[in-house]
Amino acid sequence: MTTVERTIKVLWRAWWHRWPRWVARATMLWAVSYALFGLACALSGTSLLHHGGDSGASGPGWAVVAVGALAALASGAVEQCGLRPALRVLLWAVCALAGVTAFSLLMDVITLMLGQGVDSRASAANKALAAVGAVLLAATARSDRLAADTGARAPSAAPRLVQLASCAGTLAFVPYAAMKLVWASGGTFAGITGEEMLAVSERNGASGIFLTLESWGLDPTALLAVLGVFLLWGLVRPWGQVFPRWTLFLRGRRVPRWLPLTPALLGAATLAPYGVAGVGYLTLATAGAVTMRRGDFHSSGDALLVSWIGMIAFAVYGIALTIAAGSYWLRTRPARPTSINPE
Repeated sequence: MTTVERTIKVLWRAWWHRWPRWVARATMLWAVSYALFGLACALSGTSLLHHGGDSGASGPGWAVVAVGALAALASGAVEQCGLRPALRVLLWAVCALAGVTAFSLLMDVITLMLGQGVDSRASAANKALAAVGAVLLAATARSDRLAADTGARAPSAAPRLVQLASCAGTLAFVPYAAMKLVWASGGTFAGITGEEMLAVSERNGASGIFLTLESWGLDPTALLAVLGVFLLWGLVRPWGQVFPRWTLFLRGRRVPRWLPLTPALLGAATLAPYGVAGVGYLTLATAGAVTMRRGDFHSSGDALLVSWIGMIAFAVYGIALTIAAGSYWLRTRPARPTSINPE
């Protein structure tokens, strides 16, 4: 490491350790920007709903303005008066609203990764801004906890129960990946052939990358499931805290906490509620309380079978990811310096 690189690293670390002193300003800047974004959408009639549409287009925009205004007031008050108990409660409440708004951002990210367009650019931008705001609001709510000179904890594996949850999350994706690979290889499952499924994907606007991988017998969503399992085990094994030998020039270095936690928290906040709600709906459909639409399948029973496989995978994996992320968060917290008793 050169002298310049070492100096930059020291300055960056010093600046980062002062985050409790600047995070309220950053949150206020975000809040004003977010409110202006909502105002522009409301005045222009741009819909922030997932599928667009003109019905009630300005309503969500004004809701964004309200969230941004509340966040600006709360963060501005923290900057002027310090973090008071009432302000902390308000910050967490607005953080929860921003988190709810950011729901399903992961789906948009996956869509973009596969080279497809999102249903609504304004909606995707709203979710991304809300996710940034949720992080800043949470940091501001904790800004009275000044960073101390702390040391890194030794890499450790998660407790046995957490690893068992990761096993469950891994196994839940096996039927889902197998189903997808059957279709990608040209086979038939739930009454629909691989050719029919490829035609459905093309009709629904799948990208060239997606269709090319499908033609090669590789389903992109199955590949993403493999990456998700890799992330899950990185959260519970020691190699998720220190880069292992097979990472070449990175080996032996500490893994930044944000690197696995960012996709883990994003995935947990999306897949867990999506999967659990989906399982609840499918339970009602199986019991005959609601009607299951057949969609692109030949019968409602086929659609129900495929939906059960997908929703169980999302629900179990999402819950396992939530547990693993919580364990990783606790195990990688900086170790507080121990005081030495002179006696």
